[in-house]
Amino acid sequence: MAKVYLTGAGPGDLELLTIKALRVVREADVIIYDRLANPEILKEARDDCQFIYVGKEDSKHTLPQEEINELIYQSALKYENVVRLKGGDPVVFGRGGEEGIYLKKRGIEFEFIPGVTSAIAVPECAGIPVTHRGVAVSFRVVTGHESRGKKDSQISWEDYTTDETIIFLMGFHRLEYICEMLMKVGKSRDTPVAVISKGTTIDEKVVVSTLEDIFERAKTLSSPAIIVVGEVVRLREEL
Repeated sequence: MAKVYLTGAGPGDLELLTIKALRVVREADVIIYDRLANPEILKEARDDCQFIYVGKEDSKHTLPQEEINELIYQSALKYENVVRLKGGDPVVFGRGGEEGIYLKKRGIEFEFIPGVTSAIAVPECAGIPVTHRGVAVSFRVVTGHESRGKKDSQISWEDYTTDETIIFLMGFHRLEYICEMLMKVGKSRDTPVAVISKGTTIDEKVVVSTLEDIFERAKTLSSPAIIVVGEVVRLREEL
């Protein structure tokens, strides 16, 4: 009986891959992997394992999500052990839930294998805890991928004026817009912001500034990058 493992690859550092994820990678007949999964993980697979790349970049997708869903399904009809390998965690803006529903409707057994989410791990490894006693008692993780001016946006910007930490994933190409919107709803221009590029890897780069000028200072960075907004960013100097 075929089974699909919707698997989190972690935030980038190979050693942050979970033991369970490593096991299914080593047992896989086929691995369908995305751009943010560390390619070193594939070296752990069997010599006869098949690899299929379905990576996505901003405005550049190897395959649309609907076709990825169908590819996973067709792979399950052909192979016994299918690993869908996703950067971070499969359901934190990874569309793992959509893939699971697609498989469930077609009678394919699947299992989620959680991954260490970049939303927490990347700031943490850069010396920024997402919560800290007396500084921030909560945090929220937000997609930064919504288009500018989108009428049906699900982001309630007016709710983002509290002291909680805000972590934007997939938002680097919209950094200027994100900062503009936060200041527009009343967040102080001096609010500290960190942009962390290629976090947890040897290529990691971090720029720290404020809402007012982080866009100009972080221009030289490249994606994938995570944006952290809030007073916890100041703790980087100590940590």
